[in-house]
Amino acid sequence: MLHHLSLVVGDYERCKAFYAAALAPLGYALRVESDGWAGFGEGEHPSLWVHSGSAVTRSLHIALRARSREVVDAFHAAALAAGGEDNGPPSLRPEYGAGYYAAYALDPDERNIEVVAISA
Repeated sequence: MLHHLSLVVGDYERCKAFYAAALAPLGYALRVESDGWAGFGEGEHPSLWVHSGSAVTRSLHIALRARSREVVDAFHAAALAAGGEDNGPPSLRPEYGAGYYAAYALDPDERNIEVVAISA
């Protein structure tokens, strides 16, 4: 349904570094950067943008798909190593469905970033 998402961030360099590290296990990388905008994605076109501005996006929950539980684990470790705050360690979350395995980290602006792998 979504083509891309843009987040206004408080500290552009810090958030850019956080997303570069935290999203690397998912296969996302910095694809485009220009004038305070950084675009991350798997392919040629970015699907997650961060940019500096005065109206910082707050109170947001983003859930990204992972290929495996190992990728969820790697995301969580990378997010914390990049300065994110633990908001839920990797584990099964049966309350969300069978095989729902997820981890949560708060980015530098305290947005809740979830990575989930669902197995049959």
